[in-house]
Amino acid sequence: MNRPALAEQITFLYVPNLEAAAHFYGELLGLPLALDQGTCRIYRVAQQSYIGLCQRPGVDDSPKHGIIITLVSHEVDAWHAYLSAQGIHFEQPPQHNATYGIYHCFLRDPAGYLVEIQRFLAAAWDQSVQP
Repeated sequence: MNRPALAEQITFLYVPNLEAAAHFYGELLGLPLALDQGTCRIYRVAQQSYIGLCQRPGVDDSPKHGIIITLVSHEVDAWHAYLSAQGIHFEQPPQHNATYGIYHCFLRDPAGYLVEIQRFLAAAWDQSVQP
């Protein structure tokens, strides 16, 4: 039996302030709003990739250790310059990581989630691989 196909991927994050998170992802990062469900907003990251932001009473919205939201781009330095010009503080400026064969930088969203912008340096990364 073959594995059924997957059409899209959404990472949902619980946030303490939906408006601040929506401003960060929608305005500062410029991700288009795909769906507004009131207490959840889903933003398109790439053709079949999304980030969902949700604010609901009684849900633990504290940032979780070990979660990294990685946005892959060939223009890491341009993203760093663009977001720095808007007053975004970076926890780590762009740099090479020989261990993983990447060039990347780190910042935090308004809810405290770690956001990484990275470029793969190794030819082994194949974005055309289909599930």
